[in-house]
Amino acid sequence: MDKTVVSILDFGAVKNSRQVQTKAIQSAIDHCFKMGGGEVTVPSGEFITGDIRIRSNVTLHLLKDAVLTGSMDPKDYQNINNDEIEPLPAEQNTLKHWHTVEEWDKMGGGFKEHLYTSGSYWNYGIIRAVYAENIAIIGDEGSVIDGRNAFDKDGEEDFRGPHAIDMHFCKNITFDGYTVVRSANWAHAIFQSDNIIFKNLFVFGGHDALHIRKCNNVIMENCHLETGDDCIAGFADKNVIVRNCFISSNCSAFRFGGKDVLIENCEIYSPCRYRARGHFTYAEKQRSLDYTKSSKPPYYSLAFFTYFVTDDLPFEEAQGNILIRNCKITGTNKILHLNLSGNEGWQRGNPPTDITFENLEIIDTRGGFTSYGNSNMEIPFLLSIKNVNFTFAHGCEKEPFIQAANFGKIDIENVNVTNFDGDAFIKVWSDGGEIKTENLTANINEKNFLVRQKEKFTCRPI
Repeated sequence: MDKTVVSILDFGAVKNSRQVQTKAIQSAIDHCFKMGGGEVTVPSGEFITGDIRIRSNVTLHLLKDAVLTGSMDPKDYQNINNDEIEPLPAEQNTLKHWHTVEEWDKMGGGFKEHLYTSGSYWNYGIIRAVYAENIAIIGDEGSVIDGRNAFDKDGEEDFRGPHAIDMHFCKNITFDGYTVVRSANWAHAIFQSDNIIFKNLFVFGGHDALHIRKCNNVIMENCHLETGDDCIAGFADKNVIVRNCFISSNCSAFRFGGKDVLIENCEIYSPCRYRARGHFTYAEKQRSLDYTKSSKPPYYSLAFFTYFVTDDLPFEEAQGNILIRNCKITGTNKILHLNLSGNEGWQRGNPPTDITFENLEIIDTRGGFTSYGNSNMEIPFLLSIKNVNFTFAHGCEKEPFIQAANFGKIDIENVNVTNFDGDAFIKVWSDGGEIKTENLTANINEKNFLVRQKEKFTCRPI
């Protein structure tokens, strides 16, 4: 039986019109769904749309030079809340707005409905899916999803608009071949879903590029990501592979936590092209700008790898078995940011069981590894740094290579550190913990190798 293939033009979509084409695009998707699945094609040209919902067994195929452009009107993104074909369950159809961590704590904490209910106001997006299986968004050369940095005074941080793609409770998803530009919030916001492939994607500007939470069996490969916010983010994820990606972020290249995570053969570069939009003035946000003449480059990455753990969603297993290998990292402010000292809302919980950095070339970096575990030592984590060439940037020679507290073991093996000239190679804020070195080359001596600190730990939150 041949699969159903239709064009959105067959259902009344008009290319290069300034009118919103949501109804026509959704009609094409719904037709394929009712036929048992198939492919919906978007031809070359621009099509403005509000939220469209991908359904099970449907592929959305952006043909050469096709452009899906998000509407600038937030009211155009609530079609999923009134879906008659697959109505959202009442507990999902909340329309809840975004709250800061501090606001949510004052409200009693607990389950963050604005984040984890698929029909919340915060979860609106150009392309959406809920409880769908065997779905794909694929793009040919020149295909683009454009969020236009849409401004929404009722959105996150009082300016963010819709995600480019937002999905919940889905299985067997493929994202392949297209470009996302100017995403008004995250380019990909994928929650509690399984068996996901991201490949051959480009993301420029906007906010988080690939963000997954409590997802299983994920592959990210051959992607080019340049954003003002985190490039790859998420937590409570299991069995994740990231490989052969180019990553450049004004925030964290990775803000990530999970179990069984492999990151390999990636290049991370800073300074980056885009500035975090949170630094813009309110007037600049209202104008939906990518960058401004008032911005002052260069824009350096805050961290290569920020460990992400929070109490948002329960995760039945300890995070850990995180291996980062065969990567080139240039110009970041820090390599590892693991800060469970209590001054950071994004890091609440336990450290991972272990993180290994192996076979890395680290160039012109402004800081090293911050590894601050939690005081109860429920998980005495292991930090391994092996086969690494590390160079401090000029002007940063006094920075410590490692800042640590409440750890089980730090293992340094075959590491060469260049341009260090500080008073403390390793700073420690707690008693106990094993530090093992083998074949370490650096400007160190008996006095400056390990310095136990008396003053309170301070660290800039990321």
